[in-house]
Amino acid sequence: MRARRSSPSGKADVSLASQLRRSPPCTFLGQGFASMFSNRTSRKSISHPESGDAPTMAEGEGYRNPTEVQMSQLVLPCHTNHRGELSIGQLLKWIDTTACLSAERHAGCPCVTASMDDIYFDHTISVGQVVNIKAKVNRAFNSSMEVGIQVVSEDLCSEKQWSVCKALATFVAHRELSKVKLKQVIPLTEEEKTEHGVAAERRRMRLVYADTIKDLLTHCVIQDDLDKDCSNMVPAEKTRVESVELVLPPHANHQGNTFGGQIMAWMENVATIAASRLCHAHPTLKAIEMFHFRGPSQVGDRLVLKAIVNNAFKHSMEVGVCVEAYRQEAETQRRHINSAFMTFVVLDKDDQPQKLPWIRPQPGEGERRYREASARKKIRLDRKYLVSCKQAEVALSVPWDPSNQVYLSYYNVSSLKTLMAKDNWVLSVEISEVRLYILEEDFLSFHLEMVVNVDAAQVFQLLSDLRRRPEWDKHYRSVELVQQVDEDDAIYHVISPALSGNTKPQDFVILASRRKPCDNGDPYVIALRSVTLPTHHETPEYQRGETLCSGFCLWREGDQMTKVSYYNQATPGFLNYVTTNVSGLSSEFYNTFKACESFLLDNRNDLAPSLQTL
Repeated sequence: MRARRSSPSGKADVSLASQLRRSPPCTFLGQGFASMFSNRTSRKSISHPESGDAPTMAEGEGYRNPTEVQMSQLVLPCHTNHRGELSIGQLLKWIDTTACLSAERHAGCPCVTASMDDIYFDHTISVGQVVNIKAKVNRAFNSSMEVGIQVVSEDLCSEKQWSVCKALATFVAHRELSKVKLKQVIPLTEEEKTEHGVAAERRRMRLVYADTIKDLLTHCVIQDDLDKDCSNMVPAEKTRVESVELVLPPHANHQGNTFGGQIMAWMENVATIAASRLCHAHPTLKAIEMFHFRGPSQVGDRLVLKAIVNNAFKHSMEVGVCVEAYRQEAETQRRHINSAFMTFVVLDKDDQPQKLPWIRPQPGEGERRYREASARKKIRLDRKYLVSCKQAEVALSVPWDPSNQVYLSYYNVSSLKTLMAKDNWVLSVEISEVRLYILEEDFLSFHLEMVVNVDAAQVFQLLSDLRRRPEWDKHYRSVELVQQVDEDDAIYHVISPALSGNTKPQDFVILASRRKPCDNGDPYVIALRSVTLPTHHETPEYQRGETLCSGFCLWREGDQMTKVSYYNQATPGFLNYVTTNVSGLSSEFYNTFKACESFLLDNRNDLAPSLQTL
């Protein structure tokens, strides 16, 4: 259901009431209206642009990210494949070069490619068109940094532009004689703040990626297509490809290390050959799943590239590629340099994917690769579903199971950090140093803020356990811990009293994801969102409610002082309750937040032993 807009006078469409969604059990929730409170004081920094978009040079703004690097390349026939389209291998080389220059601009020293996250190619680029690549550092950690890349194609005759892909690369700064400690990136625009905050979550996901695959294979049954035609199976060994490349000076950077983009281009080449051996046609690369560089390669190395089709689905196939290096022919030990997985399709004349023959894996290692390919496909589908969960079009709650728990936790935290980074928060009400801000976009969002005389680690411990929420929030009647997923994630079943107009109390199934600061200056984060569990279906006794994005961000404000900020991207509901609070006719928000403050002060001395781990 899409949110209705209000009339110019600020009065809501009267038909809206019958279509409202069910809302979360929280005192800080509400219904979005267009332009109701646009005359209130903005919280934005005066250094920010008037719009929430990142400024660009084309818009005449004076600001440009100091790490930003741009590359424009005219696609010539020597860059293209048999269809006259830019080869993905060439594009990867340009992407890697641009990203590396951005990383080195920030680091002030040589950098090497450590990994490249998943890349999905949305548009092909034809000969004669221009490729525009923009890269900038999103966040720096100790010696590594995340670089964001955008690729756009441009037709010079029609002046049309198309988004080709977006990518995220990790680079490591390297000095010969000293250890590198990178300076921090200072985000200024809304876009930069969002990318900076979410980069820590993406780093967390990269570190647990291998464990995610392992857990999925251990605890889940991977369902394959049941209508396979066994007579049309192709032995996987028929698709195997092995090729060797000698690393020459043109393949290396100014430090003598092989360009990561050059290695990726060679990998794409052998993967395309392997895919062609299955389909006996010219395949199209649609996605690449995480290049991970395990070690360096230098001029003079021999690189052995191996590719094989791991699994073929109905309209797509996964090709696995690995790269090994050795220095001399007499060497028996080869160094594992890189691995990646690429998804190909075969398109007909109408650009529709064709049906592919099935793969018969070899026993042992082949069967392992076959099952892992199915697991990776499921993870890709989970990620795609979560990314495409537009709140106006799909149910707010998403299914919880072991295969998607890492990504649900990631999107739970990243959604809250994205909401936190918005520029257009407007101060609506202030009572005794408790401030209420609002944000009017697709939904009305709330942000409450106060400073308490309690250490941030203590506040984090007290607020992250939802079982203690009823002690200060009267809208939480009872809270049951359903599942302790891991140290940082838990699922709760919440019962909320019936509100005005409802005869039944509400219940909620909520995923709570907590995060400690990644660096100095980062907040503690407690993110909340609804999920569905097969063990907790809707019952006649309660009205099932949902929350999309809410939670706390906690900043240290000096010795024993913490700024407590609560955010909520409110789903429709609690209409009268919210508007009366926002307009200042009720102090319900204030009373609840002050009760939270009293709870924190009364219990701050109970957690001393447990704080040693924070």
